[in-house]
Amino acid sequence: MKIDRAEVIVTSPDRNFVTLKLTTDDGLTGLGDATLNGRELAVVSYLADHVVPLLIGRDAHAIEDTWQFLYRSAYWRRGPVTMAAIAAVDVALWDIKAKAAGMPLYQLLGGASRTGLLAYGHASGKDVPELFDSVRSHLEQGYKAIRIQTGVPGLRAIYGVASNVTVAGNEGKRYDHEPAQRAPLPVEEDWDTRAYLTHLPGVFEAVRSEFGPDIPLLHDGHHRMTPIQAARLGKALEPYDLFWLEDCTPAENQDALRLVRQHTTTPLAIGEVFNTVWDYQTLITEQLIDYVRSAVTHTGGISALRKILDFAAQYQIKSGMHGPTDISPVGMAAAMHLGLAIHNFGIQEYMKHGALTDSVFQQSFTWSDGLLHPGDKPGIGVELDTDEAGKYPYQTAYLPYNRLADGTVHDW
Repeated sequence: MKIDRAEVIVTSPDRNFVTLKLTTDDGLTGLGDATLNGRELAVVSYLADHVVPLLIGRDAHAIEDTWQFLYRSAYWRRGPVTMAAIAAVDVALWDIKAKAAGMPLYQLLGGASRTGLLAYGHASGKDVPELFDSVRSHLEQGYKAIRIQTGVPGLRAIYGVASNVTVAGNEGKRYDHEPAQRAPLPVEEDWDTRAYLTHLPGVFEAVRSEFGPDIPLLHDGHHRMTPIQAARLGKALEPYDLFWLEDCTPAENQDALRLVRQHTTTPLAIGEVFNTVWDYQTLITEQLIDYVRSAVTHTGGISALRKILDFAAQYQIKSGMHGPTDISPVGMAAAMHLGLAIHNFGIQEYMKHGALTDSVFQQSFTWSDGLLHPGDKPGIGVELDTDEAGKYPYQTAYLPYNRLADGTVHDW
């Protein structure tokens, strides 16, 4: 079974998505997600100009060999653009192989290890009353675990607060789907770490007081703290029993997590901007984290992330795969199949895509009682409506960035 055709499809229903569609000489098709938020066209070029010409005529069953060929033959390794492109090929080939076998993908990965995937949603508010409303809304939608993000007094707009974000045609309305805004330049937000560290423990105290001790609560620091600041926050949040504190400090400096770990027992999740196992090597072997946050889409696909998670399992570290709406339904489906199969699953991030996205990507997953399941259609369970996709051309969009009060650019 040979790869006969490869198409790179860009569509922008609720946001920009990059999808690779492979077709074999016997008519089977497979989809892979190559979306890289704010840098989508770089991956489009990498795929269309450099990868697609290498795929035509290759054995569609040779997934591991194709992965190694694309990773090693380019000489320039790693990085988000390269690994997103390889991921798209990898997932598309797994989709084809599972369709050829007449099975949902998770069966080829060893079968289901659980009945469903615990997922968390994103609750947020400019202030505590608005946050409470958002928590209640997520509970009504069936979420059993909830991420808590809130505004900070004195700061105009910060990461993770949905009501700060407006998009064309939705000015003034809460928009939970995408922090990137469709505009020629990125939006500037403000930041003050000291104010944040002072404010946040009181927010979690209020949430626990209002909603009780049983709901798993999560929080994303989004790389904005130094190691000692992250250690202070983790210790301050210990009374509120977080499921995890995510991206507390930029973890490219893996040694920095030693300091955080020494000072707090709050579980740590890291890795949504990581792309290979080398980003995790110290973090895993020294057990400096509790959850691997990488996405299938940005980490070389199912083949690569499965190996990272098998490595992590030796150290009792679990999965916490990245899953906001900059992961397309194709990437989310791949994550669900992998999460269902592995033994060391922890939790799956799940932001619901918008109605326009759901009209482009036809999906078979289910959401019930706080659990996701990828469904039992052969393959990954997602099909792309190319006619519908063509209605939504690419639109320039950037994620925001931060400045401190003195004008210094800070980690967003």
